[in-house]
Order: sequence, then structure tokens, then C-alpha cells
Amino acid sequence: MDYQVPRGTQDILPKDISKWQKLEDMIRQFCYVYNYDEIRTPIFEHTNVFKRGNDSSDMVNKEMYTFQLENSKTSLTLRPEGTAGVARSFVENKMYGNADLPAKMYYVGPMCRHERPQKGRMRIFNQFGVEVIGAKSPLLDVETIALGWSFVSALGLKDMKVLINTLGDDESRAAYREALKEHFKNDIDTMCPDCKRRYEQNPLRILDCKVDHDKDIMKNAPKMEDYLNDSSKQYFKEVLDGLDMLGIPYEVDDRLVRGLDYYTHTVFEVVSVNKEMGAQSTVFAGGRYDGLVEYFGGPENMSGIGWAMGLERLIIACEAEGIQLADENGLDAYVLCLSDKVRKEVLGIVTELRANGYRTDTDYLGRSYKAQFKTVDRKHARCAILVGDQDIENGTVLIKDVKKQEKYTVALDEIVDKMDEIFNSEE
Repeated sequence: MDYQVPRGTQDILPKDISKWQKLEDMIRQFCYVYNYDEIRTPIFEHTNVFKRGNDSSDMVNKEMYTFQLENSKTSLTLRPEGTAGVARSFVENKMYGNADLPAKMYYVGPMCRHERPQKGRMRIFNQFGVEVIGAKSPLLDVETIALGWSFVSALGLKDMKVLINTLGDDESRAAYREALKEHFKNDIDTMCPDCKRRYEQNPLRILDCKVDHDKDIMKNAPKMEDYLNDSSKQYFKEVLDGLDMLGIPYEVDDRLVRGLDYYTHTVFEVVSVNKEMGAQSTVFAGGRYDGLVEYFGGPENMSGIGWAMGLERLIIACEAEGIQLADENGLDAYVLCLSDKVRKEVLGIVTELRANGYRTDTDYLGRSYKAQFKTVDRKHARCAILVGDQDIENGTVLIKDVKKQEKYTVALDEIVDKMDEIFNSEE
């Protein structure tokens, strides 16, 4: 029998969980001040939520976990990304009718993709993402990028840069697609199978190929900027002007197209330039999308923009720059049980301290005084409370302030008061 985690998955152990909790706490703080509300969508959706029409993305064509319900024609897919589910929910729940559009939302949760596991790339991974739906403005593009940039900056990450490009509007992309098809038509048979598929589905995605990227035919491909109409050029200029105003450094990358077919206008990636990150250097990425709301049956021309940040990759980026995420979560008190006869009284003390907000624990293995005090050290307990037969008879306990190395004999009904005094003295 195989009792190990499946390939491409991991356990997040109690010793590591504090770094995840710190990230999640920061996420909620940042989204609160930016006025983004949390949304939680199902871990699986109907397959057509993700597989829309003639989609050329690797995610749809290669990486989805799709299953058929028994005795049913219903096809469901574990969510590989967050945007589609949020857009589906936006339409299904008629959020487009809200008076205060755009709807600003964020999510934190697991995604599932069947791809080759490697450092920073798991088959079950966790994403923090934001979606703003119901308005189209270059300044909204800037705001969403600024939220993510401020977040990674607050973590202390410095080896980061913004890569940005524009895919233009429908008219611009149609002209560019035709130019790419003309450019690649005589060489497409020599290119990889994915490029051949993309040539028919979405030739822009050929530019994202990792197999043929060094070929001359790729290096000499037409540039998107030469096919942008005036309105698309102006939109992109206003996005860049906004980034300049906020002092967010960026680099225009005319080969950046992103991996999903629904993007229009602004696309971007924020990448780590730290060598320790290796090939998986993208920390968060996204772009604007114009057709998703309409696809799900919502109003026409209701635009959105969003991005997603991989938390596993974010943790790796922090480790690469020597940033300590984990906090030392020591106990406030550890209650030492010095006699089997006083175990119920010890449990009562522990329960009372917990009810008053003190992180408290005790021994349940009947260990010696010496062994219990080693736990006090290992758990970094601020106070050790010693309870024995004589203590209970006297109606007192001994509290040791480990930090100050001071001892106090305290009445049983005054333990919480003394703890308050000890901890308030630090304020």
C-alpha cells in the first residue's frame, strides 16, 4: 500500500504553518485597505466554465483534472485558476446590478493542475488572487498592479521587477493574429506540436513557446506594437503613466502574452530576478479581460482585470532573499502537573487561562518535573505555573516568569490577575 502524498502535492506541517498564516493575515489586511472583499467559489466547477470554445492554453488542453459523474453526462473540473469561477459567480449572482461597480474581490485557496512537478510548481498549489469586474479604466489596471507590488514590497522582497505588455483591443489583436499567421505559415511544420495547435487556435500563444523560442523565426516575429490602433496605444500609455506616477518600476516586454486566451489590453508578470528562484521566477501575473462576463451570460462589454499570486512560490522568493516569515509562537503559560492527584485542578487552571486569552498547555503523559520543564523551554513559554499536592492544599500555585526569572506565589483565584500584571508590564 502507498501511504505517501501523491506526486506534486505536499503536507503543510504545523512547524511551517506560521509563515502561511502570516501571509494570509497580510493578504486580508492589504485587501481591506484597498476595499477588496473576499469571495469563495467551489473547488470544482462545470468543465465548460474553464474550457471555453477553441481555447489554446496549455492549462485547458493539458493540465485540467476533469471527471465525469457516475451515471451522468455531467463533466466537472477541479479549478485550475480562480478568474473563471469568480466571473461565473459575478454573473450568476447578478453582481453586475450593484450600484457601486466595479466589484472588487479577492480569493485565497487551492488550485489543481496536472503538470510536471518541480520547485515552485505543484499539482495542488495555493493562490491569492484579485479580480475587479465592471469597469474599464487604465487607472484600475494600475491599482491592481499596485496592490500586488505593495504586498510583495511589504514582505521585504527587493529582487523583483514588473514585466508588462499590451495585447490591444479586438481590432488590434485581429490584425496582429493575421500578421503572425502570415509570418509563421511557411515554417509551422518545423515547429513543436503545441505551436502547430496554437497556430490554428491562437497564434499569439506561439510567442510563449519554450521549445522554439530560440529559432530565428521566433526572434524575427512581428511585434504587437506595430498593429495597435490609436485607442489601444493611448490606453497602454495611460497605464504606464500611472505606474510612473506611483514609482513602480517596469519593463515593457513585447513577447509577453500570458497563458490564458481571455486576456485583452494590459498583461503583466511580476518576476523575481534572484538566481535562487530558477525557472519558476514569476511571483504573480495577470491582465485585463473583456469577454468573460458576456460568455457567462452577463452584460456585453463588461470588462475585468485580475491577477493571481502563487503562495508556494512567494515563500520560495522570501527564502531566496533571506526573509524570515515564521514567527516564534511561544506559549504564554505552561502548567506543570507535579502530582497525579491534581490533574483535574490543573485542567481547570489551563481552561481558565485559555478562557482569558492566554495560550496555554500542560502535560498529559505523566512526565517528570524535569521533562516538563524541558517542554517549557522548547515551547518558549513566558510563564511556568507549578501545581502540586501542597499547592492545592494551600490554595496557591507558583508562577515563574521565565523571561525575568522571577517567582510569585499566587492564590488560585488570582492566577489570571497575576498573568495580566506580568503581561501588561511589557506594554
